[in-house]
Amino acid sequence: MSDSAYARSGVDITAGNRAVELMSSAVRSTYGPEVLLGIGAFGGLYDASRIRDMANPVLVASTDGVGTKTVVSSALGAWENLGRDIVNHCVNDILVQGAEPLFFLDYVASPKLTPESIAQVVSGIAAACREAGCALLGGETAEMPGVYLPGQMDIAGTIVGLVDRAAIIDGSTVRAGDQLVALPSAGLHTNGYSLVRSIFPQSSYNGYADRLGCSLGEALVRPHRSYLPVVRAIRETAEPHGLVHLTGGGFYENIPRILPEGLGVRIDRSAWTVPPLFGLIQEMGQVDPLEMYRVFNMGVGMVVIVAQDEVEAVQRAARTVMGEQAPVIGTVCEAGAGARVQL
Repeated sequence: MSDSAYARSGVDITAGNRAVELMSSAVRSTYGPEVLLGIGAFGGLYDASRIRDMANPVLVASTDGVGTKTVVSSALGAWENLGRDIVNHCVNDILVQGAEPLFFLDYVASPKLTPESIAQVVSGIAAACREAGCALLGGETAEMPGVYLPGQMDIAGTIVGLVDRAAIIDGSTVRAGDQLVALPSAGLHTNGYSLVRSIFPQSSYNGYADRLGCSLGEALVRPHRSYLPVVRAIRETAEPHGLVHLTGGGFYENIPRILPEGLGVRIDRSAWTVPPLFGLIQEMGQVDPLEMYRVFNMGVGMVVIVAQDEVEAVQRAARTVMGEQAPVIGTVCEAGAGARVQL
C-alpha cells in the first residue's frame, strides 16, 4: 500500500493506522465506566447520568491550541510535553468558571505522519487526562501535505466540563478591596512562542544557561501547569470571587475579562520574583517591560481573587498542594477613567 496513488500524493493511510495502534492503550487508560464508546467509533459516547446529582447542571466547553510552541518542542523531540500542554491549558480555561472536566477531544495534524511522534503526543494527552479525571473520548489525526511545513505539527483540543449553576465562578462577586493571589506558573506555558522564536535561534536551544540552571530548550518546553488540584483545595476552605488563567494577552487582556463594570486592579510588580527565563527573553529581545506583561505570564499562571480575610486560606492550600508560595500581587480598586490593569 505504500506505493498507492494516495501515498504518492503525500498521505499514508498505513502510517495513520499505525499511529492509532500505538496510541490505543494510552487512550483507553483514561476511560471510566462513563465511556460507552471511544477510540475507533465515529463519535464518542459518554454516559452523562451524573448530571442528575446536581440541582442545575451546566456544561462548560472550551477549545484551544498550543500555538507555535510546537515548533520549539518538535525541534527538541519533546512530543509528550505538547500533549500535556493542550490538556492542562483547556482544563484551566474551564476551571476558572468552577467546572470539573468530563471529557476531552484532540486534533493532531502534520504534513507527514510519524506514528511514533503522534503516539508520544497522545500519550502526553492521555497522562494529563488521567491526572484530571477526564476521559480522552476521541480525536482526529490528520496528514495534510501542503498545509503544514515539513517536520511541523499542529495540536488543538476541546474540553467539556460540568458545574452546578450555583457554584459557577464568573467574577460577579468581585468587590473593591479584594486581593489578587498569584499561583506560580511552570514557565511560558503555551504563550509567547512566536516572539521567543524571533529572539532565540533553534541552534541555541541545547545551550546551557547558568541563570536558568538548565538548557534554554529545557526551560522552553516545560509543560503548561494544571491548577485543578490546587483550586479544588482552595475551594474547600475559601470562596474565590474570581479566577483568571493568564494565557495570551497576559495581565492586561485576561484580568479584565472577569471584572465587573467600574472595577480595575493595581498590580505590584515587586510582590513576586519573576523567573529568570522572562528576564532573559526581555534582555536578549530588548522587549519593553510592560509589553512583557501583555505577552507572557511572568511567572503567574493563575490569579485567585478573594476577600482579604480568605487570603491565608488560599496561600495555605497553595503551599500544601503545590509546595510553593502564593504571594498577594495586587488589589481590586475602582477603575475610574484609568486603565483597568495598573502595573
